[in-house]
Amino acid sequence: MKDELLENNIVSLHGRGWSMRRLAQEFNISRQRVKRILLTNVNQRKIGIERLQKPESRGSKLDVHKAYIGELLEQYNAPPITNQRIYELLLEKGYEGKMTILRNYLAQVRGKKTSESIVCVETNPGQRGSHDWSEYYIELTDHGGEKEKIIFLSYILNYSRRQYIEIVEDKTQSTLFGCLINAFIYFDGVPKEIKGDNQKVCVDRWELGKPIFNKNYLSFATHYRFRPLTIHPGEPRENLKIERPFYYLETNFLNGRTFCNKQDLQDQLQIWLVERNDQRIHRTTKRKPIDLYGEELASLQRLPTQQYDTSIIEYRIVNNESAIQWENYYYVVPSHFMYESCAVRITKNELIIYSPDYEIIVRYPKAEKGRKNRYIGRKEKVEKYTLPTKQVAERLRAFGPDLEHFMEQIKRQKPGTHRHHWRHILSLKATYRVADIIVAVQRAARYHVYDSRGIENFLAVNAKKISELTFSNKTSSNE
Repeated sequence: MKDELLENNIVSLHGRGWSMRRLAQEFNISRQRVKRILLTNVNQRKIGIERLQKPESRGSKLDVHKAYIGELLEQYNAPPITNQRIYELLLEKGYEGKMTILRNYLAQVRGKKTSESIVCVETNPGQRGSHDWSEYYIELTDHGGEKEKIIFLSYILNYSRRQYIEIVEDKTQSTLFGCLINAFIYFDGVPKEIKGDNQKVCVDRWELGKPIFNKNYLSFATHYRFRPLTIHPGEPRENLKIERPFYYLETNFLNGRTFCNKQDLQDQLQIWLVERNDQRIHRTTKRKPIDLYGEELASLQRLPTQQYDTSIIEYRIVNNESAIQWENYYYVVPSHFMYESCAVRITKNELIIYSPDYEIIVRYPKAEKGRKNRYIGRKEKVEKYTLPTKQVAERLRAFGPDLEHFMEQIKRQKPGTHRHHWRHILSLKATYRVADIIVAVQRAARYHVYDSRGIENFLAVNAKKISELTFSNKTSSNE
């Protein structure tokens, strides 16, 4: 199994001068494995690798009991129930974890904070960078003077205090990766450490007082050879070097200026970063950030030839219009892929559709927002494609003997319209799981109901749609 944390440690320490022999002894692994990890990292940085990996889900033993813990805290709040009593009640419910995980989770839920003072530590040139989000409601004159929520992503070099700020649409992981890449290019280098604010796109959870970093974030960190760091939950003062500059942004940039739209805001922001933020005398260093950046630049790690791939991978079923849906737009694929499950890679500007054998079928520019025609790649006059009856029969027989027998009965009972019923049953694959369709067919055969509409009605009442199952799985994983 791939160990992202081990790879990150090996790559970052090798960049600091550790030999392969020393790394092998330190982490108790063979030198061959160390060599493979380093060569893989070098290849990815030079040429890049497009690959699809099945996501791995990993949760805590405490996850299934969190709802019950919430009920206990609400029921016994005066006086509050003790950690030990909650632990005893969880053991009765089958909890298999230890007391330490529970204690850390309860400390976070109850809102306990450390009473220790936080010291702002100065770092060496090229040692550390920090990033964080911040939201503001800003009046845009093109929108009738109404205030609109604007999200800023800020990245700062801790030694020089030189800052990069970008306006973003959301706080997703792909957005964070894209902004960090832009910041690395802007500063022409990467520090040895980067500290975040314990956001979910970077840290999955905390165990035994230590952060468990997200697998994708570790892969991103390994690609750029930096060590990921994060603050403790509920302690923003640990990242003062990124928190304080937001106050300067509010008072010196957002205050006393007007903006037409988001683009005008971003344009003025870029000018302010260069002409004002870079040139000011910092109150701690007593020097200009741009001058200190000149000293820090030589200590930054160089950028790879190939930047990290920030695209999103999703799986979609081609519907009966021979199209794949993404964000309320329909991207057309060749008709012989109808009802097939295809992988889709979504980049910042492009959407790429793969066949079930992971060969590229077609690629489209992403639909611009506000586009009226919701079908991408479809000609204005297209003849309606009907899947040949022979192919329909072959696909239905692949469902199993129950469906094959049901097809023969439909053909006997409805000799003139059996092809329509076959196609209708096959089209249900785009909405329901095959296993649920087979259960519906078995029930219909038991009661001699040889009609595709009866199959659909049964599924509508007794089965969940694929989209509902996907949403349910995502909700469970987030919890």
